[in-house]
Amino acid sequence: MLETQTFLKVGEAKETHVNVRFIAATNRNLKNEVEHGHFREDLYYRLSSFKLSVPCLRERKEDIETLAEHFMKLYASKIQKKIRGMESDFLKKLKDYQWKGNIRELKNAMERAVILSDRETLSVDLLPPEILIPDSCSGEKSTMSIAAIEKWHIENVLNHTNGNKAEAARILEIGLATLYRKIEDYGLHKRPVE
Repeated sequence: MLETQTFLKVGEAKETHVNVRFIAATNRNLKNEVEHGHFREDLYYRLSSFKLSVPCLRERKEDIETLAEHFMKLYASKIQKKIRGMESDFLKKLKDYQWKGNIRELKNAMERAVILSDRETLSVDLLPPEILIPDSCSGEKSTMSIAAIEKWHIENVLNHTNGNKAEAARILEIGLATLYRKIEDYGLHKRPVE
């Protein structure tokens, strides 16, 4: 069908003609996949008439600010918050981060920052812990353990939700039982978050 733009419907004898374009996306090297027998060669050549390579986000740092602003406005509008911009250190952290999850990870980080914000500008304390940890290639070393960062982040989210554990679990993207266990483990139940 990709080649002839015709196909037979099940149970019919007359060909159906179509005028369509196919767009396919992958994060794999299809040429290598063909060579290793993991992708059909004929399909590869039918799909590869026009190739477009989009570099990952960490290779196009100049796009981060524009994308972050877009997601900030999108989520601020969605939850009806007045957020006018990002502080310079917030933006620097975004640009220094490696974004292994590409745009989807940036989108999630911006959604979280907007949800947690109670000011008109986004500040660095609203970023997820993994972004706050200095990049290993910068030569800096974090003085906080992962557990300390997790405790700090859970505490911030609980404060933001005024102790609403169900909402905090949703923001943290963990189960409610897991949140209760972490509250117990970190001794957060001893402070008046509710």
